[in-house]
Amino acid sequence: MTATAPTKGQSPTRLLGRLVAAAALFLVIFGAIHYVHFRFMLVNVVLFSAVLDGLLATLITCVILFANRFFSTVQISEKILLSVIFLLTGYTLSLSIPAVIDRSLSFYILEKLQQRGGGILLNRMPEVFTQEYMKEHHLVDIRITEQMEAGTVVVRDGCVRLTSWGNSMATASRFYRLHFLPTRRLLMGAYSAALVDPFQGDQGGKDYTCN
Repeated sequence: MTATAPTKGQSPTRLLGRLVAAAALFLVIFGAIHYVHFRFMLVNVVLFSAVLDGLLATLITCVILFANRFFSTVQISEKILLSVIFLLTGYTLSLSIPAVIDRSLSFYILEKLQQRGGGILLNRMPEVFTQEYMKEHHLVDIRITEQMEAGTVVVRDGCVRLTSWGNSMATASRFYRLHFLPTRRLLMGAYSAALVDPFQGDQGGKDYTCN
């Protein structure tokens, strides 16, 4: 049986080079858009804005991928698959880097330890969270803004209220927490189910609820 000669321009090495070039192009475009957006433009919510950057970078890369002759050796099906990969990569990068850095209490602890010379007394850490973390990161303002932008809460007459969408999200979150979060989670040397139902010890009687 005579082997079929490879089509001109379709060698595996050349095709791999085009795929790597497409991936590198997406990363460069995404990085450039993300930097310009976050440094010089208005940002409402870090995660949403970063995801938007990923969508825009995917769109621009796809236009180049389908229109530029350099990528003519890449088949249509492969270009579509690359587009999906770029979309997922943009979302993953948005969630894993800017959103995590912006929201992570764990990174705050590391940065705060570094700021304080490398060490803080363990029994003073709650004080750091309540008196420094909340203030330095404008935590209440940021989180309420995020929820307002997501449509889960509204602020009226000085009262933060759940929307119907927010109520559905809270119900889903509560269900997942109660039934799927680990019941033996390591907390400071001991395994506990405390975070499965963190409201368990709340006896009510608070005076901050809205009328």
